[in-house]
Amino acid sequence: MKGNRLTIFILVAMVLGVLTGYIVHKNSSLESIKSFSTNIKLLTTIFIRLVQMIIAPLVFTTLVVGIAKLGDLKSVGRVGGKTMLWFISASLVSLFLGLMLVNFFHPGTVIEHVDGDLAGAKDLVSKTQEFSLQKFVEHVFPKSVIEAMANNEILQIVVFSVFFGIAATALGDYAKPVVHALDVASHIILKIVGYVMNFAPLGVFGAIAAAIATNGLGIFNFYAQYYLYFLLGIALLWIILLGIGYLILRDRIPQLLKRISQPLLIAFSTTSSEAVFPKLTEELERFGCKDKIVSFVLPLGYSFNLDGSMMYMTFASITIAQANGIHLDLQTQITMLLVLMLTSKGVAGVPRASLIVVIATCAMFKIPPEGIALILPIDHFCDMFRTATNVVGNSIATAVVSKWEGALSNPSQESEKTIKFSQ
Repeated sequence: MKGNRLTIFILVAMVLGVLTGYIVHKNSSLESIKSFSTNIKLLTTIFIRLVQMIIAPLVFTTLVVGIAKLGDLKSVGRVGGKTMLWFISASLVSLFLGLMLVNFFHPGTVIEHVDGDLAGAKDLVSKTQEFSLQKFVEHVFPKSVIEAMANNEILQIVVFSVFFGIAATALGDYAKPVVHALDVASHIILKIVGYVMNFAPLGVFGAIAAAIATNGLGIFNFYAQYYLYFLLGIALLWIILLGIGYLILRDRIPQLLKRISQPLLIAFSTTSSEAVFPKLTEELERFGCKDKIVSFVLPLGYSFNLDGSMMYMTFASITIAQANGIHLDLQTQITMLLVLMLTSKGVAGVPRASLIVVIATCAMFKIPPEGIALILPIDHFCDMFRTATNVVGNSIATAVVSKWEGALSNPSQESEKTIKFSQ
Protein backbone atom coordinates (compact mmCIF):
# COMPACT_ATOMS: atom_id res chain seq x y z
CA MET A 1 0.00 0.00 0.00
CA LYS A 2 2.82 2.35 0.94
CA GLY A 3 4.59 1.64 -2.38
CA ASN A 4 1.37 2.19 -4.35
CA ARG A 5 0.78 5.49 -2.55
CA LEU A 6 4.26 6.72 -3.50
CA THR A 7 3.67 5.73 -7.14
CA ILE A 8 0.40 7.72 -7.16
CA PHE A 9 2.20 10.74 -5.67
CA ILE A 10 4.86 10.49 -8.40
CA LEU A 11 2.24 10.34 -11.17
CA VAL A 12 0.41 13.33 -9.66
CA ALA A 13 3.74 15.19 -9.46
CA MET A 14 4.36 14.51 -13.18
CA VAL A 15 0.95 15.91 -14.16
CA LEU A 16 1.35 18.96 -11.91
CA GLY A 17 4.84 19.49 -13.31
CA VAL A 18 3.55 19.53 -16.90
CA LEU A 19 0.71 21.93 -16.00
CA THR A 20 2.94 24.26 -13.97
CA GLY A 21 5.66 24.30 -16.62
CA TYR A 22 3.16 24.98 -19.40
CA ILE A 23 1.53 27.89 -17.50
CA VAL A 24 4.93 29.46 -16.82
CA HIS A 25 6.05 28.92 -20.44
CA LYS A 26 2.92 30.62 -21.83
CA ASN A 27 2.66 33.54 -19.39
CA SER A 28 6.24 34.54 -18.55
CA SER A 29 9.13 36.37 -20.16
CA LEU A 30 12.29 34.50 -21.18
CA GLU A 31 14.14 35.88 -18.17
CA SER A 32 11.37 34.80 -15.79
CA ILE A 33 11.25 31.33 -17.35
CA LYS A 34 15.00 30.92 -16.93
CA SER A 35 14.77 32.02 -13.29
CA PHE A 36 11.80 29.71 -12.63
CA SER A 37 13.54 26.71 -14.23
CA THR A 38 16.71 27.28 -12.24
CA ASN A 39 14.84 27.56 -8.95
CA ILE A 40 12.31 24.77 -9.45
CA LYS A 41 15.10 22.36 -10.45
CA LEU A 42 16.47 22.76 -6.92
CA LEU A 43 13.78 20.28 -5.86
CA THR A 44 15.26 17.74 -8.27
CA THR A 45 18.77 18.62 -7.10
CA ILE A 46 17.82 17.89 -3.48
CA PHE A 47 16.39 14.48 -4.38
CA ILE A 48 19.29 13.50 -6.67
CA ARG A 49 21.90 14.60 -4.11
CA LEU A 50 20.20 12.60 -1.36
CA VAL A 51 20.34 9.52 -3.58
CA GLN A 52 23.93 10.21 -4.64
CA MET A 53 24.79 10.41 -0.94
CA ILE A 54 24.21 6.66 -0.59
CA ILE A 55 25.34 5.40 -4.04
CA ALA A 56 29.06 4.95 -3.26
CA PRO A 57 28.68 3.14 0.10
CA LEU A 58 25.86 0.99 -1.29
CA VAL A 59 27.80 -0.09 -4.41
CA PHE A 60 30.90 -0.86 -2.32
CA THR A 61 29.16 -2.80 0.46
CA THR A 62 26.74 -4.77 -1.74
CA LEU A 63 29.34 -5.68 -4.38
CA VAL A 64 31.95 -6.82 -1.82
CA VAL A 65 29.35 -8.85 0.11
CA GLY A 66 27.96 -10.25 -3.15
CA ILE A 67 31.38 -11.48 -4.28
CA ALA A 68 32.16 -12.88 -0.81
CA LYS A 69 28.81 -14.71 -0.66
CA LEU A 70 29.52 -16.41 -3.98
CA GLY A 71 31.81 -18.55 -1.86
CA ASP A 72 34.95 -19.07 -3.94
CA LEU A 73 36.91 -17.53 -6.78
CA LYS A 74 35.59 -20.18 -9.19
CA SER A 75 32.01 -18.99 -8.53
CA VAL A 76 33.07 -15.36 -8.96
CA GLY A 77 34.60 -16.17 -12.34
CA ARG A 78 31.58 -18.20 -13.45
CA VAL A 79 28.97 -15.58 -12.50
CA GLY A 80 31.18 -12.77 -13.80
CA GLY A 81 31.61 -14.54 -17.13
CA LYS A 82 27.85 -15.06 -17.58
CA THR A 83 27.18 -11.46 -16.60
CA MET A 84 29.68 -10.00 -19.06
CA LEU A 85 28.43 -12.32 -21.82
CA TRP A 86 24.94 -10.84 -21.38
CA PHE A 87 26.23 -7.25 -21.14
CA ILE A 88 28.40 -7.42 -24.25
CA SER A 89 25.67 -9.13 -26.28
CA ALA A 90 23.01 -6.63 -25.17
CA SER A 91 25.32 -3.68 -25.91
CA LEU A 92 26.07 -4.90 -29.43
CA VAL A 93 22.39 -5.52 -30.15
CA SER A 94 21.48 -2.03 -28.88
CA LEU A 95 24.20 -0.30 -30.90
CA PHE A 96 23.35 -2.27 -34.05
CA LEU A 97 19.62 -1.49 -33.68
CA GLY A 98 20.38 2.25 -33.56
CA LEU A 99 22.61 1.83 -36.61
CA MET A 100 19.87 0.08 -38.64
CA LEU A 101 17.15 2.58 -37.73
CA VAL A 102 19.18 5.69 -38.53
CA ASN A 103 20.18 4.24 -41.93
CA PHE A 104 16.60 3.24 -42.74
CA PHE A 105 14.81 6.48 -41.75
CA HIS A 106 17.60 9.06 -42.32
CA PRO A 107 16.34 11.41 -39.54
CA GLY A 108 19.26 13.78 -40.15
CA THR A 109 17.69 14.92 -43.42
CA VAL A 110 14.54 15.89 -41.46
CA ILE A 111 16.21 18.14 -38.90
CA GLU A 112 18.98 19.67 -40.98
CA HIS A 113 17.31 23.10 -41.13
CA VAL A 114 16.43 23.33 -37.46
CA ASP A 115 18.36 25.86 -35.39
CA GLY A 116 19.72 24.13 -32.33
CA ASP A 117 20.86 25.00 -28.85
CA LEU A 118 24.28 26.36 -29.84
CA ALA A 119 25.17 27.63 -26.35
CA GLY A 120 24.42 24.26 -24.80
CA ALA A 121 26.34 22.49 -27.55
CA LYS A 122 29.46 24.63 -26.97
CA ASP A 123 29.28 23.84 -23.26
CA LEU A 124 29.15 20.10 -23.93
CA VAL A 125 31.88 20.27 -26.56
CA SER A 126 34.16 22.05 -24.06
CA LYS A 127 33.71 19.11 -21.68
CA THR A 128 34.99 16.65 -24.27
CA GLN A 129 38.04 18.53 -25.50
CA GLU A 130 40.35 16.25 -23.54
CA PHE A 131 38.48 13.01 -24.24
CA SER A 132 41.18 10.47 -25.10
CA LEU A 133 42.43 6.96 -24.35
CA GLN A 134 44.19 8.38 -21.32
CA LYS A 135 40.95 9.93 -20.02
CA PHE A 136 39.16 6.65 -20.67
CA VAL A 137 41.69 4.75 -18.55
CA GLU A 138 41.48 7.38 -15.80
CA HIS A 139 37.69 6.97 -15.69
CA VAL A 140 38.05 3.22 -15.22
CA PHE A 141 40.96 2.75 -12.81
CA PRO A 142 40.99 4.70 -9.51
CA LYS A 143 44.12 6.22 -8.04
CA SER A 144 42.25 6.70 -4.76
CA VAL A 145 39.09 4.92 -3.67
CA ILE A 146 38.29 7.90 -1.43
CA GLU A 147 38.42 10.24 -4.45
CA ALA A 148 36.30 7.79 -6.49
CA MET A 149 33.65 7.70 -3.76
CA ALA A 150 33.74 11.47 -3.30
CA ASN A 151 33.11 11.97 -7.03
CA ASN A 152 30.64 9.05 -7.32
CA GLU A 153 32.74 7.45 -10.06
CA ILE A 154 30.73 4.23 -10.17
CA LEU A 155 33.08 2.38 -12.53
CA GLN A 156 36.11 3.14 -10.34
CA ILE A 157 34.21 2.05 -7.21
CA VAL A 158 33.25 -1.18 -8.99
CA VAL A 159 36.90 -1.89 -9.87
CA PHE A 160 38.04 -1.35 -6.25
CA SER A 161 35.10 -3.35 -4.86
CA VAL A 162 35.85 -6.30 -7.16
CA PHE A 163 39.48 -6.38 -5.98
CA PHE A 164 38.38 -6.03 -2.33
CA GLY A 165 35.72 -8.75 -2.68
CA ILE A 166 38.06 -11.21 -4.43
CA ALA A 167 40.72 -10.62 -1.76
CA ALA A 168 38.14 -11.17 1.01
CA THR A 169 37.00 -14.39 -0.69
CA ALA A 170 40.59 -15.62 -0.98
CA LEU A 171 41.20 -15.04 2.75
CA GLY A 172 38.17 -17.14 3.68
CA ASP A 173 37.16 -17.29 7.36
CA TYR A 174 39.75 -14.67 8.35
CA ALA A 175 37.82 -11.96 6.42
CA LYS A 176 34.32 -13.02 7.58
CA PRO A 177 34.03 -10.37 10.35
CA VAL A 178 34.69 -7.59 7.80
CA VAL A 179 32.24 -9.10 5.29
CA HIS A 180 29.60 -9.41 8.04
CA ALA A 181 30.13 -5.76 9.05
CA LEU A 182 29.73 -4.64 5.41
CA ASP A 183 26.58 -6.80 5.11
CA VAL A 184 25.06 -5.02 8.13
CA ALA A 185 26.13 -1.64 6.69
CA SER A 186 24.42 -2.45 3.36
CA HIS A 187 21.14 -3.20 5.17
CA ILE A 188 21.38 0.10 7.07
CA ILE A 189 21.90 1.95 3.79
CA LEU A 190 18.92 0.15 2.23
CA LYS A 191 16.84 1.34 5.19
CA ILE A 192 17.91 4.90 4.39
CA VAL A 193 16.63 4.29 0.85
CA GLY A 194 13.07 4.17 2.16
CA TYR A 195 13.46 7.58 3.76
CA VAL A 196 15.08 9.14 0.70
CA MET A 197 12.40 7.83 -1.69
CA ASN A 198 9.79 9.97 0.08
CA PHE A 199 11.41 12.96 -1.66
CA ALA A 200 10.91 11.41 -5.14
CA PRO A 201 7.63 13.24 -6.01
CA LEU A 202 9.30 16.61 -5.32
CA GLY A 203 12.23 15.68 -7.55
CA VAL A 204 9.91 14.54 -10.34
CA PHE A 205 7.82 17.72 -10.13
CA GLY A 206 10.92 19.94 -10.34
CA ALA A 207 12.43 18.10 -13.32
CA ILE A 208 9.23 18.04 -15.41
CA ALA A 209 8.19 21.62 -14.60
CA ALA A 210 11.63 22.99 -15.52
CA ALA A 211 11.79 21.08 -18.83
CA ILE A 212 8.29 22.12 -19.97
CA ALA A 213 8.73 25.74 -18.82
CA THR A 214 11.94 26.06 -20.86
CA ASN A 215 10.90 24.21 -24.02
CA GLY A 216 7.10 24.21 -23.92
CA LEU A 217 4.87 21.41 -25.19
CA GLY A 218 5.65 22.47 -28.76
CA ILE A 219 9.00 20.69 -28.63
CA PHE A 220 7.19 17.40 -29.13
CA ASN A 221 5.85 18.65 -32.48
CA PHE A 222 9.03 20.52 -33.36
CA TYR A 223 11.04 17.33 -33.57
CA ALA A 224 8.13 14.96 -34.20
CA GLN A 225 9.81 12.76 -36.81
CA TYR A 226 13.16 12.53 -35.06
CA TYR A 227 11.46 11.73 -31.77
CA LEU A 228 9.11 9.20 -33.41
CA TYR A 229 11.99 7.25 -34.95
CA PHE A 230 13.84 7.27 -31.64
CA LEU A 231 10.75 6.00 -29.77
CA LEU A 232 10.35 3.27 -32.40
CA GLY A 233 13.92 2.20 -31.65
CA ILE A 234 13.22 2.16 -27.91
CA ALA A 235 10.04 0.10 -28.50
CA LEU A 236 11.95 -2.44 -30.63
CA LEU A 237 14.69 -2.63 -28.00
CA TRP A 238 12.12 -3.31 -25.29
CA ILE A 239 10.57 -6.05 -27.45
CA ILE A 240 13.99 -7.65 -27.95
CA LEU A 241 14.95 -7.43 -24.26
CA LEU A 242 11.58 -8.64 -22.99
CA GLY A 243 11.42 -11.35 -25.67
CA ILE A 244 14.82 -12.78 -24.75
CA GLY A 245 13.93 -12.36 -21.08
CA TYR A 246 10.69 -14.31 -21.64
CA LEU A 247 12.58 -17.19 -23.30
CA ILE A 248 14.60 -17.57 -20.09
CA LEU A 249 12.27 -16.35 -17.33
CA ARG A 250 8.96 -17.39 -18.93
CA ASP A 251 5.89 -16.13 -17.06
CA ARG A 252 8.00 -14.31 -14.45
CA ILE A 253 8.51 -11.34 -16.82
CA PRO A 254 5.17 -9.60 -16.03
CA GLN A 255 5.90 -10.07 -12.33
CA LEU A 256 9.36 -8.51 -12.81
CA LEU A 257 7.92 -5.48 -14.63
CA LYS A 258 5.37 -5.02 -11.86
CA ARG A 259 8.12 -5.14 -9.23
CA ILE A 260 10.29 -2.53 -10.95
CA SER A 261 7.40 -0.26 -12.03
CA GLN A 262 8.04 2.31 -9.30
CA PRO A 263 11.83 2.62 -9.88
CA LEU A 264 11.07 2.70 -13.62
CA LEU A 265 8.68 5.63 -13.20
CA ILE A 266 11.17 7.58 -11.07
CA ALA A 267 14.01 6.92 -13.55
CA PHE A 268 11.77 8.02 -16.43
CA SER A 269 10.72 11.24 -14.67
CA THR A 270 14.10 12.32 -13.29
CA THR A 271 16.27 10.95 -16.15
CA SER A 272 18.58 9.52 -13.50
CA SER A 273 19.48 5.83 -13.23
CA GLU A 274 21.38 6.64 -10.05
CA ALA A 275 18.16 7.85 -8.44
CA VAL A 276 16.71 4.32 -8.49
CA PHE A 277 19.78 2.14 -7.89
CA PRO A 278 19.04 1.57 -4.17
CA LYS A 279 15.32 0.97 -4.69
CA LEU A 280 15.99 -1.31 -7.68
CA THR A 281 18.33 -3.41 -5.53
CA GLU A 282 15.55 -3.84 -2.98
CA GLU A 283 12.83 -4.68 -5.54
CA LEU A 284 14.95 -7.27 -7.39
CA GLU A 285 15.59 -9.07 -4.11
CA ARG A 286 11.85 -9.01 -3.40
CA PHE A 287 11.26 -10.42 -6.89
CA GLY A 288 13.27 -13.47 -5.89
CA CYS A 289 16.84 -12.75 -7.03
CA LYS A 290 19.37 -13.81 -4.42
CA ASP A 291 21.06 -10.87 -2.73
CA LYS A 292 24.53 -12.17 -3.65
CA ILE A 293 23.62 -12.08 -7.37
CA VAL A 294 21.88 -8.68 -7.22
CA SER A 295 24.77 -7.06 -5.36
CA PHE A 296 27.22 -8.45 -7.93
CA VAL A 297 25.38 -7.99 -11.25
CA LEU A 298 23.51 -4.69 -10.74
CA PRO A 299 26.52 -2.46 -9.92
CA LEU A 300 28.34 -3.94 -12.93
CA GLY A 301 25.26 -3.29 -15.06
CA TYR A 302 25.30 0.38 -14.16
CA SER A 303 28.79 0.59 -15.65
CA PHE A 304 28.61 -1.86 -18.56
CA ASN A 305 24.97 -2.38 -19.54
CA LEU A 306 23.27 0.88 -20.55
CA ASP A 307 21.13 -0.51 -23.38
CA GLY A 308 18.98 2.58 -24.02
CA SER A 309 22.00 4.89 -24.04
CA MET A 310 23.92 2.59 -26.39
CA MET A 311 21.09 2.52 -28.95
CA TYR A 312 20.87 6.32 -28.82
CA MET A 313 24.62 6.81 -29.35
CA THR A 314 24.72 5.29 -32.84
CA PHE A 315 21.33 6.83 -33.68
CA ALA A 316 22.41 10.35 -32.66
CA SER A 317 25.99 10.20 -34.04
CA ILE A 318 24.95 9.21 -37.56
CA THR A 319 21.96 11.59 -37.47
CA ILE A 320 24.41 14.48 -36.91
CA ALA A 321 26.52 13.23 -39.82
CA GLN A 322 23.41 13.10 -42.05
CA ALA A 323 22.37 16.62 -41.00
CA ASN A 324 25.81 17.89 -42.01
CA GLY A 325 25.67 16.11 -45.38
CA ILE A 326 28.45 13.68 -44.43
CA HIS A 327 28.16 10.18 -45.92
CA LEU A 328 29.63 7.36 -43.83
CA ASP A 329 30.16 4.02 -45.58
CA LEU A 330 29.22 0.76 -43.85
CA GLN A 331 32.80 -0.03 -42.82
CA THR A 332 33.16 3.37 -41.12
CA GLN A 333 29.83 2.93 -39.35
CA ILE A 334 30.84 -0.51 -38.04
CA THR A 335 34.10 1.00 -36.80
CA MET A 336 32.11 3.75 -35.08
CA LEU A 337 29.92 1.09 -33.46
CA LEU A 338 32.98 -0.69 -32.01
CA VAL A 339 34.46 2.62 -30.81
CA LEU A 340 31.19 3.47 -29.05
CA MET A 341 31.18 -0.01 -27.51
CA LEU A 342 34.46 0.82 -25.76
CA THR A 343 34.23 4.54 -25.04
CA SER A 344 30.75 4.30 -23.52
CA LYS A 345 32.14 2.18 -20.69
CA GLY A 346 34.44 4.96 -19.50
CA VAL A 347 31.87 7.60 -18.60
CA ALA A 348 29.46 5.75 -16.32
CA GLY A 349 27.94 8.17 -13.84
CA VAL A 350 28.92 11.25 -15.88
CA PRO A 351 25.97 13.67 -16.31
CA ARG A 352 24.55 13.51 -19.86
CA ALA A 353 27.12 10.81 -20.59
CA SER A 354 25.46 9.76 -23.86
CA LEU A 355 25.85 13.24 -25.39
CA ILE A 356 29.46 13.54 -24.25
CA VAL A 357 30.32 10.19 -25.87
CA VAL A 358 28.45 11.21 -29.06
CA ILE A 359 30.43 14.47 -29.28
CA ALA A 360 33.75 12.70 -28.71
CA THR A 361 32.88 10.10 -31.36
CA CYS A 362 31.82 12.76 -33.88
CA ALA A 363 35.14 14.55 -33.42
CA MET A 364 36.99 11.25 -33.94
CA PHE A 365 35.22 10.64 -37.27
CA LYS A 366 35.55 14.25 -38.53
CA ILE A 367 31.88 15.07 -37.97
CA PRO A 368 31.31 18.63 -36.63
CA PRO A 369 30.67 18.04 -32.89
CA GLU A 370 28.73 21.32 -32.71
CA GLY A 371 26.04 19.44 -34.65
CA ILE A 372 24.85 18.17 -31.27
CA ALA A 373 23.01 21.50 -31.06
CA LEU A 374 20.44 20.08 -33.49
CA ILE A 375 19.25 17.42 -31.06
CA LEU A 376 20.06 19.12 -27.76
CA PRO A 377 16.64 20.79 -27.24
CA ILE A 378 14.85 17.46 -27.32
CA ASP A 379 17.51 15.45 -25.51
CA HIS A 380 15.82 15.69 -22.11
CA PHE A 381 12.76 13.90 -23.47
CA CYS A 382 14.89 11.28 -25.23
CA ASP A 383 16.86 10.83 -22.01
CA MET A 384 13.67 9.92 -20.14
CA PHE A 385 13.22 6.85 -22.35
CA ARG A 386 16.95 6.06 -22.46
CA THR A 387 17.12 5.97 -18.68
CA ALA A 388 13.98 3.85 -18.31
CA THR A 389 15.37 1.38 -20.87
CA ASN A 390 18.66 1.17 -18.96
CA VAL A 391 16.71 0.22 -15.83
CA VAL A 392 14.71 -2.46 -17.68
CA GLY A 393 17.85 -3.88 -19.29
CA ASN A 394 19.72 -4.16 -16.00
CA SER A 395 16.71 -5.65 -14.21
CA ILE A 396 16.30 -8.38 -16.85
CA ALA A 397 20.05 -9.04 -16.84
CA THR A 398 20.05 -9.52 -13.06
CA ALA A 399 17.03 -11.83 -13.17
CA VAL A 400 18.47 -13.87 -16.07
CA VAL A 401 21.87 -14.37 -14.39
CA SER A 402 20.02 -15.37 -11.20
CA LYS A 403 18.05 -17.96 -13.21
CA TRP A 404 21.21 -19.29 -14.86
CA GLU A 405 22.78 -19.69 -11.42
CA GLY A 406 19.71 -21.42 -9.97
CA ALA A 407 19.36 -18.52 -7.55
CA LEU A 408 15.92 -17.24 -8.56
CA SER A 409 13.11 -18.04 -6.14
CA ASN A 410 9.40 -17.27 -6.41
CA PRO A 411 8.35 -15.37 -3.26
CA SER A 412 4.62 -15.71 -4.05
CA GLN A 413 4.84 -19.51 -4.28
CA GLU A 414 6.91 -19.66 -1.12
CA SER A 415 4.35 -17.57 0.76
CA GLU A 416 1.57 -19.92 -0.48
CA LYS A 417 3.53 -22.91 0.82
CA THR A 418 3.96 -21.15 4.17
CA ILE A 419 0.18 -20.50 4.42
CA LYS A 420 -0.65 -24.13 3.57
CA PHE A 421 1.88 -25.40 6.10
CA SER A 422 0.48 -23.13 8.84
CA GLN A 423 -3.04 -24.39 8.06
